[in-house]
Amino acid sequence: MKSLRSLLTCLMLFSVFSAFAEEGFRLSHDPYLQNLGTDEVTIVWVANKPSVGWVELAPDGDESFYSEAWPRFFDTKNGIKRATKVHSVRITGLKPGTRYRYRVYSQEVVEHTGYFVQYGAIAATNVYSKKPLSFKTNDYNKPDVSFAVVNDIHGNNRLLENLLKQCDKETTDLVFFNGDMISIADKEEDYFNGFMDKATQLFASEIPMYYVRGNHETRGSFATSFQDYFSPRVETIYQVFRQGPVCFVMLDCGEDKPDTDLEYYGITAYDEYRTEQAAWLKNILESPIYKDAPYKVILCHMPGIGDWHGERDIAKKFIPLINNAAPDVMLSGHYHRYTRHEPNDKVSFPLIVNANNMLIKGEVKGNALTLTVYDQQGKMVDRFEIKK
Repeated sequence: MKSLRSLLTCLMLFSVFSAFAEEGFRLSHDPYLQNLGTDEVTIVWVANKPSVGWVELAPDGDESFYSEAWPRFFDTKNGIKRATKVHSVRITGLKPGTRYRYRVYSQEVVEHTGYFVQYGAIAATNVYSKKPLSFKTNDYNKPDVSFAVVNDIHGNNRLLENLLKQCDKETTDLVFFNGDMISIADKEEDYFNGFMDKATQLFASEIPMYYVRGNHETRGSFATSFQDYFSPRVETIYQVFRQGPVCFVMLDCGEDKPDTDLEYYGITAYDEYRTEQAAWLKNILESPIYKDAPYKVILCHMPGIGDWHGERDIAKKFIPLINNAAPDVMLSGHYHRYTRHEPNDKVSFPLIVNANNMLIKGEVKGNALTLTVYDQQGKMVDRFEIKK
């Protein structure tokens, strides 16, 4: 009897292992847009097994996606197609203010030995029973712009959905995640279960998401992999871009405590990182992309007005530069409560610190930038207008 039970247990375990071994090849996480600009876009997606990946790009239109063979853009590194699960393809040479349709593919790499490569099944996004995914490039000449900002979600998908469902997908040009979208990153699924699968479902396959890293995204054994998923094809995760009349400057705040704090176990070097970033910021704030824009918006997860070390370092290294550059507004989070600071002896610009359960909707129309803050029930909390 004991031998029979042992045999049944072994058979059950074998069945479980076989099921895992025979899992079909698929896209495990749908594509989303990164670093959308006037002439480029990066598209990121994840397959469940090592594979080569590519994007097919087509012009906008009503003709079938199957009407012809569209150009393919492969996920490569130094001329070699990458056999990986996490795919990112940067496409350049696009036209400003132009809509494109796209489809992503992955093909499993079963074996690669010497010159020999054995390929397996192919998985792709659906263009047969529904419309292909699409995006529209940024345009400096666009007269108006609409954007949304959320922060400090900490993996609460219901909260994220309650906030973002207030945005009209047809009129929203871009969305910012202004830090602390999760609490810690120890594995890939922390990103996707925490917020990214929900974001892709809601908008991120067709509306660009720009990610301003917070202090919590710096934590965990998987934190160094952050840029494999967000801004993977550019040099830094702090960056600048323009959409319509607005120049957006995205700063990376780093951690809030000293690098020597026991919580970090000696793994961080954010003082040096913020010094490096300040040199970049000085050049950006003196460049045409910033100076020539009618409106200027700075985003940084930590506002640099508090008394903890990271905030003090931001106040020392970033704020004087920003004060001299006279932005229209700075948007932050971190404190999980909403406050609006008028210009004062510390900051010479309006500073909005958004709560974790509120949405900022920004809109430029005519000669005004309007920022409206809503709670998750859709009730207006505050409204702030900057006229030119």
